[in-house]
Amino acid sequence: MTEFPPGFRSGFVAVVGRPNVGKSTLVNALIGRKVSIVTPRPQTTRHAIVGVLTLPAAQLLFVDTPGLNPRGRQLLNRMMNRTVQAALAGADLIAMVVEPGRWEAGDEQVLDEVRAARRPALLIVNKVDRVRPRAKLLPLLEELGRRADFAAVVPVAARTGENLDRLPGILAGLLPEGPPLYPLDATTDRDLGFRIAEIVREQLLLQLRQEVPYGLAVEVEALEQKPGVTVVAVVIWAARESHKGIVIGRGGAALKAIGTAARLELERVLGGRFHLETHVRVKKDWADSERALQQFGFESGT
Repeated sequence: MTEFPPGFRSGFVAVVGRPNVGKSTLVNALIGRKVSIVTPRPQTTRHAIVGVLTLPAAQLLFVDTPGLNPRGRQLLNRMMNRTVQAALAGADLIAMVVEPGRWEAGDEQVLDEVRAARRPALLIVNKVDRVRPRAKLLPLLEELGRRADFAAVVPVAARTGENLDRLPGILAGLLPEGPPLYPLDATTDRDLGFRIAEIVREQLLLQLRQEVPYGLAVEVEALEQKPGVTVVAVVIWAARESHKGIVIGRGGAALKAIGTAARLELERVLGGRFHLETHVRVKKDWADSERALQQFGFESGT
């Protein structure tokens, strides 16, 4: 039985913020590997994804959440918002992520949810590498810190790694004492099938024009790990027939490019060889269908 030092700390850290403040980039940088997909598009993250960081004296469970979007009217958006609220309710600590010099209505809405959760919270000010001149940074941090009773205000740049080395120690000091909650070698709570589907969806977001990817979902239909290769068949579900045509492209060119890029990323992130088959089907208005959303891994109670 593994012994842990006296005072070992562990707990869930809900990472929340409006869309596109860099939550997933931050979690990936802290874990040291890709556990969440990242694109420049808002609402890239659709599920709560746990990234596990085990230190000599603490285990931090970062819950990467969708960007809170109270204005979203689709059932998908409402489920994503409930996912954020559930993560806040189950957290030992809240890390609210914002950008310097850019406080929006969305930030205020997230802060309202943070206050309602009644959990210890700290403010992570991401993208500070963009602040010029640097003399502006301290006044910005002081202004942001006055918005709530945060346990700490920590400036970082997840993209470049600036000040990230300090953050785990600060977070760990705010967690309760307790044993590790996940295996010591774990990096995420998500299985291989989920990670494959997300990496395929990432390529859809990166390669297709703006309005189409939000109407797409990805489902792993078959997965077999053979000696030397992992064989995967995925279905890309489109909400409209017209979107299906765009995903496939002329002569299948778009789908081939997406499949190739996804396979290369799977091999880079997960290791080993992959054989990836992609199919495109239509499930009309799936983002407003509770049955379809449950099929794609969303839970109606969250």
